[in-house]
Amino acid sequence: MRPVAAIGTAALFDMVVDLSPQLDFGRGGPLGRRVLYGATGGSFEGPRLRGEVVAGGGDWALYRPDGTMLLDVRLTLRVDDDLVFMTYHGRWVIPDDVRAEMADPATRFAVDPARYYFRTTPLFETGSARLAWLNDIVAVGTGYPVDGGVAYHVEQVL
Repeated sequence: MRPVAAIGTAALFDMVVDLSPQLDFGRGGPLGRRVLYGATGGSFEGPRLRGEVVAGGGDWALYRPDGTMLLDVRLTLRVDDDLVFMTYHGRWVIPDDVRAEMADPATRFAVDPARYYFRTTPLFETGSARLAWLNDIVAVGTGYPVDGGVAYHVEQVL
């Protein structure tokens, strides 16, 4: 084995995605319960870019029988006049001892994100020459629910 540099990260942006009421495809699917959380807008801001989440994307989430949510997200980001296609997969694992608090609207947003595992792997695609650097990076994110949507902290993998 050859020695390699440690993997580092740098802040890319913080993002809030506003969500419409869920569309539930039902529990009887062959892979589990499929739910669509449609994106109705939002915003993001970081050291190198900021802008808005364009309405129309969403998360085609799959709930496994064990309760873990598998994310399958497609979003359009607008940075000034440029568009960026953002996709990510991920996992949201809520331990049994946290489930009741997360299910209760009165306590859901107060639960410390350190008590569950909510991680994503964003990738980006754009035709903008100014933002072309996004086409060649890998990112990781961590999420948590907010009133009316979901928030993420996204880091670029260096």
